[in-house]
Amino acid sequence: MIIAQQNGRTTIGAPDKLFGVSSRAKERIAQIGKENVIDSTIGVLLNDEGKLVVLDSVMEAIRALSPEDYAAYAPILGTPAYLESVKKAVFLDEMPENVYVEACYTPGGTGAIRNAISGYTKPGDKILTSDWHWNPYNLVAKELGREVATYTLFNEENKFNGPSFGEKLEEILSAQDEIVIIINTPAHNPTGYTFTEEDWNQVLETVSAYSDKKIALVVDIAYLDFSGDAKEYRFFLKKLEGLPQNILPLIAFSASKGYTMYGMRCGALLCMAPTAEIAKEFKDVMSVECRASWSNGNRAAMTVLASILQNPELKQKVDEERESYLRILRERGEVFMAEAEKAGLKTCPYDSGFFVTIPCANPEKVGETLQTFNIFTIPLGPGVRVSVASNTVEECRKMPAKIKEAIELCK
Repeated sequence: MIIAQQNGRTTIGAPDKLFGVSSRAKERIAQIGKENVIDSTIGVLLNDEGKLVVLDSVMEAIRALSPEDYAAYAPILGTPAYLESVKKAVFLDEMPENVYVEACYTPGGTGAIRNAISGYTKPGDKILTSDWHWNPYNLVAKELGREVATYTLFNEENKFNGPSFGEKLEEILSAQDEIVIIINTPAHNPTGYTFTEEDWNQVLETVSAYSDKKIALVVDIAYLDFSGDAKEYRFFLKKLEGLPQNILPLIAFSASKGYTMYGMRCGALLCMAPTAEIAKEFKDVMSVECRASWSNGNRAAMTVLASILQNPELKQKVDEERESYLRILRERGEVFMAEAEKAGLKTCPYDSGFFVTIPCANPEKVGETLQTFNIFTIPLGPGVRVSVASNTVEECRKMPAKIKEAIELCK
């Protein structure tokens, strides 16, 4: 007897694809040794010894926590110090001047996506994102009674496909009066693509044409702090100011990557509201969304981030330590892409971040073939995803030729 309600779910009890492949990689490592296996399934930053990178400077702030920081309830929206600090984490020293910025705590970036979808669409609505996207978007939307619709991210020249975005947006808004659009940039998961200024111009010109619709434009910045120069990669934030009042930019922030606080589940949803009224509405709606889902957030995580952002010396330590690992990450990505070009391996356009994605036919079969080479990747849509964040430079040098060989064998 099945007691739980299906509610549109089709995968209850099914194994998670990512963790299934990851488990097989661990089994192979146990059999033949770590030095003989390339595990490219893990979506976290590892050092060259295969250990999780945790910033020492962040650990300094964690060790300074008091018992009350762990045990006391936090306010529903988050502690005042955290809410101010998370704004600084996102905007640095260039706070927007022409919009009203508010924030609420969420358990990681996933919680931010959840609150945005729940707060700004209704059951039955479609959410718009790109065809290459982080799969939990679908799970979150489905659990809330919504559906993810996609546009084709890249055109034949491997650039942003503005016409496809516009066509899909028009199709959806012909049937509903509100929409959440999710754009994951910079260092897009899973392709590593970063939206250019021209891409943003196309997006904003397209959405601004719908003056009679309510549009929440969600920018998922999970990988922002491991993309590149901090100020350079935040250029798009200025472009989100001064938009028509029916367009609400929302920023989905996560401390998981940039502050190596994966398990502390620290994130936020921020609004860049065009009016004070819409900003107040955001706080009122988020108070209900948070209370009705996780209620109070992780006070310890909030305190850690606030202590870093309020202490210039500690913040500088975090920035410098993160920069050293960013250089390692960028070297891995550059080596992979250089070897891919040598091998004639076609990839999605990669700029920065944790992942590179290789389009291919029969991705499941390609993944299985790679496993016979003792290389473990994640089949994802019409391709396979490689995690350069979790692989050494030498592993990134070896993989492209083997992936090319596997694709050829599977034709």
